[in-house]
Amino acid sequence: MTRWSRKDANSWWAGTPWVCGFNFLPSTAVNFLEMWHPDSFDRATIERELGWAGSLGFNALRVNLHSLVWDHDAEGLMERLDWLMDVADRAGLLTVPCFFDDCGFGGAEPVYGPQPDPVPGVHNSRAVACPGRMALGDRARWQGYEAYVRGLTRAFRADRRVLFWDLYNEPGNRMIFTGQGAREHQPDFSADSLALMRASFDWARAEAPEQPLSVGAWTTPLPGSTDDPYQTEIDQVALDLSDIVTFHAYWDADHVDRFIDYLSSLGRPMLCTEWMARPIGSRICNQLELLKARDVGCFQWGLVRGRTQTNLPWPADLVEAHGGRADRSVWFHDILEGDGSAYDPAETRLIRKLASA
Repeated sequence: MTRWSRKDANSWWAGTPWVCGFNFLPSTAVNFLEMWHPDSFDRATIERELGWAGSLGFNALRVNLHSLVWDHDAEGLMERLDWLMDVADRAGLLTVPCFFDDCGFGGAEPVYGPQPDPVPGVHNSRAVACPGRMALGDRARWQGYEAYVRGLTRAFRADRRVLFWDLYNEPGNRMIFTGQGAREHQPDFSADSLALMRASFDWARAEAPEQPLSVGAWTTPLPGSTDDPYQTEIDQVALDLSDIVTFHAYWDADHVDRFIDYLSSLGRPMLCTEWMARPIGSRICNQLELLKARDVGCFQWGLVRGRTQTNLPWPADLVEAHGGRADRSVWFHDILEGDGSAYDPAETRLIRKLASA
């Protein structure tokens, strides 16, 4: 199977309602390992929170999986994903599963089993990568990664509940969020990430899925730069291999409009798979209408405030690099309290209005 043609990609998009979605991690999970582990897969919370999302008008969710859960409990992971997609479908939500992820912001390598509690006051303090930043370079493990990608793609290759497959989240991301309001970087492992990303496209396409495949371009220039966005080798290869264009844009509306201009030259459907960070100007009130007007599907980060603590800001230096201020009185991500009430009712009213129009 080869990459979809522009015609096929745009025909798929023409038959798809405008996508207004969110990235999902239940409020009781500190990371995706905790979410999918059989001992902590919280069905009651997932069902409740996806019900809230459907009632707000959302029509899609993006969710990371984890290869370690597959290694220990492949059939169980498949059953739990099937169950989640069924719950989502009943709430009017399509699902975008994501296989790999380099965002190990907590700094620790993933370990199967009970996960530690969040570090007080730190955004996404227990985020672990998949398969793990250090595990990327161990080619002896890649046979297992292939089984993981091909097994899940094969199982759901014709499933109408899958909107598309997101093969790899932010390949090459080396940041660690510290408790001192700053960030550090691990050594560069981008060559291994690039190789795994390429292999993932080959593995998934070998199963001939009926849904499109994509990896989001995610690196953007700092304020004041005249450079085009998404210029790293990883981003350029991702855009070249993807059936549809997906990208991340934690920026104000003017930047996002420019990013869309740049990507529109590719002539393929576009979806922003991560956005919405209030203190840096990435807000529902000033960008959701822009995204719909430009026919760009979108998935904001977060739903219900919880153990990831993503309502707290990124490290202060990263916020400031994006032209914002790490104001802890303003939620960074997430839109609902633990009882389902809205952090900002104006946001949820706008979601209902635009998603149903």
